[in-house]
Amino acid sequence: MNLEFWLIIAGLVLLALAVLVLPLFKNTPLLCADGEQRNTAIARQQLAELKAQLQNGGLSPAQYDAQYRELQLTLLDDLETDPAMTVSAKSGRWIVPFVAVGVPLLSLFLYMLLGDPQALVKTELQQSNQKAADNVKNMVNKLVERLKQQPDDLEGWMMLGRSYVYVQDYQKAAEVFAQLNRLKPNDPAVMLHYADALSMLRNGQMEGEPSELVYQALKLLPEDHTALWLAGMAKAEAGEFAQAIAYWKKLSGLLPVNDENQPQLQKMMQMAAEQQQQAQPTASTAAAVDIKVKVELDAALKDKVDAQHTVFIYAQAVNGPKMPLAIIRKQVADLPASVVLNDSVAMQPQTHLADFKQLRIVARISKTGNAMPQAGDLIGTAQLDAVSDNPGVNIIINQEVK
Repeated sequence: MNLEFWLIIAGLVLLALAVLVLPLFKNTPLLCADGEQRNTAIARQQLAELKAQLQNGGLSPAQYDAQYRELQLTLLDDLETDPAMTVSAKSGRWIVPFVAVGVPLLSLFLYMLLGDPQALVKTELQQSNQKAADNVKNMVNKLVERLKQQPDDLEGWMMLGRSYVYVQDYQKAAEVFAQLNRLKPNDPAVMLHYADALSMLRNGQMEGEPSELVYQALKLLPEDHTALWLAGMAKAEAGEFAQAIAYWKKLSGLLPVNDENQPQLQKMMQMAAEQQQQAQPTASTAAAVDIKVKVELDAALKDKVDAQHTVFIYAQAVNGPKMPLAIIRKQVADLPASVVLNDSVAMQPQTHLADFKQLRIVARISKTGNAMPQAGDLIGTAQLDAVSDNPGVNIIINQEVK
């Protein structure tokens, strides 16, 4: 926290101490509250009543004098004297040191207990990030306008794509890098940026086009650090842990020993080795199965697709990983189509369809050829509650992915 904040806190504490302590230093006169003074007060009241009765004619002068003498005899000379006044010598000043020390300590304790010591830091950081985001937004708007006038400005497109990544607008970043990839094909830096933006758009998934772009870039630059890192990520995601470890080990050898990325690389290689050991192929106790799948397209949707659009036909575990267990690729021109899903088209060698009690069979038309479902895709599904005895299913593609 900054010095200004603590100065304000100190000023408030001093103000509170002044309000609490200063009254303790004043000499406040106190009436002696013993029995004699109480009698004197009563006598004064009685004397006032006697005088009032005398003035009103309720008492004669002789009666007044007689009753007045009785009061004098009772209280002697106290009727005509002022009541004694005393002044407290200490006036509670003994508590001053406790207040002066206790109030600041209690305030600090309550602040640390109930407050947020990092509140100012967080606010300053938030304001700084907001300011940076606003600056980037202004720069992006200017870049967009400039690129409308100069569409061949490759450096401008690269800067625009990076800016969209910075503000986490991965959809626009992917669109920009796709455009740059068309303007500047076979450029490893462009392909890697494009792959990273696509991956972030798909929640970190590298399957499909992102991994293909990474492998292309790696062929052009076999020792590129970013390409090796992303290639390892793609292979690990695909279950090819040995190849992932090989990419990361090569990257580790290219980096300095004290590089800040070395600990993360070692951790990822260790995790990949553990997953590789767990994923060793094991003999399946169930007999292999062939799932016969017939796929048709609903006539009402034929106008929404082209003949060259990709058709993915695959099996998923109802209870288990959502990654396809086995997959076959066709085109809309092939429909209606009959295919067989079995272990020969499994995504991973250790995967056996017969090991899953329930399977979901999916047929999906992708207009972009993307393996990940996207809005606008057409889909049909069927569920198998038993996979023994080589079952068969009919799927009609009749729904649109929203």
